[in-house]
Amino acid sequence: MMDRSRRIPRTVWVLGGVSLCMDMSSELIHAVLPVYLTAVLGLSVLTVGIIEGVAEATASISKLLSGYVSDRCARRKPLVLLGYGLAALTKPVFPLADGAFGVVAARFVDRIGKGIRGAPRDALVADVTPAGLRDAAYGLRQALDTVGAFLGPLLAMLFLWLWANDLRAVLWVAVVPAFVAVALIVVGVDEPHAAAAPEQPSRLRLSGAAALPATFWRLIALAALFALARVSEAFLVLRAQEIGLTLLWIPMVMIVMSAVYSLASYPAGLLAQRFGRPALLAASLAALVAAQVALATLPGPVGLWIGAGLWGLHMGLSQGGLAAAVAEVAPAASRATAFGVFHFVTGLFQLASGAAAGWLWLRYGSAVAFGSGAAWAVLALALLAATRRRPASANLA
Repeated sequence: MMDRSRRIPRTVWVLGGVSLCMDMSSELIHAVLPVYLTAVLGLSVLTVGIIEGVAEATASISKLLSGYVSDRCARRKPLVLLGYGLAALTKPVFPLADGAFGVVAARFVDRIGKGIRGAPRDALVADVTPAGLRDAAYGLRQALDTVGAFLGPLLAMLFLWLWANDLRAVLWVAVVPAFVAVALIVVGVDEPHAAAAPEQPSRLRLSGAAALPATFWRLIALAALFALARVSEAFLVLRAQEIGLTLLWIPMVMIVMSAVYSLASYPAGLLAQRFGRPALLAASLAALVAAQVALATLPGPVGLWIGAGLWGLHMGLSQGGLAAAVAEVAPAASRATAFGVFHFVTGLFQLASGAAAGWLWLRYGSAVAFGSGAAWAVLALALLAATRRRPASANLA
């Protein structure tokens, strides 16, 4: 019989299933939302970029607060359930909304739910998983999450075809998997017996975050550059619209990206254990540079499909490794706080990236917007190489 210490815990598998269902719901909506905002509601590309960036930054602020609360109370599951439940409640708002305000408000509340659940969920994965299996565990959860991320757009395509491009009707489909995700948390997610919560001040202070080790802050600097380089995936959808892809086929962009992302995530976790995280992160940045160059320079559908696939490869090679690195360098008592800081910083830089890319797109065209992302990715690669040379960065590796 296999040693239980060498198996990924059941809670990680269930959390992966929860992520699969919720991402199926969310990505079904996101596969058509940028087109809905621009073509139906008349918003500009710059506005969409700002909306996406602010939405992700809102999620990141929520992650910072929920991470602190999770560590202070020494509990994970209640916040995970609250975050996923709040996101599920927003799903009916998208098809019911009759204007831009309702859609944008639902998007923000959905991201608040994402923020509440993110840091406690990531900390819970580390809590229940032996240290030697964390790269694989984060890779597995991310892989299942991304299966949902490509099933969602696939369902969007199917129902757009069945229902003659009726966007409002298609958005109703997203409600079902969202509530399945909540049910899975209630019946299937266990957390370790909570230790007594450490004595902490009643107000949120930065002293706990400031006490995190130097390796953590080097990781944060690297993650911020990752966020600057990787503009919102909404720009992949807008690029598909720009080259004239029909509405029915636009969700295929996210399907291609998410399928590669899913297929790469779990093997990346296993490879990181063998070759080290820096090698995988460097490969992910190389893939991102190639993706953005393809989107910026190759004509029409060729650049779009190559870029989408390489974008997914970048995500698969990087996201699990970054999460595992946070879990490794953060003290157990401050683990959720560390994840909150990580997501908060990356979200702020994602906001800056989305706004800048939207402005560059409007002013100079999509090629310049994607080219700027490639330049940031090269800078991140240089920082990763410099960080790897530091002896103190062994934990990051």
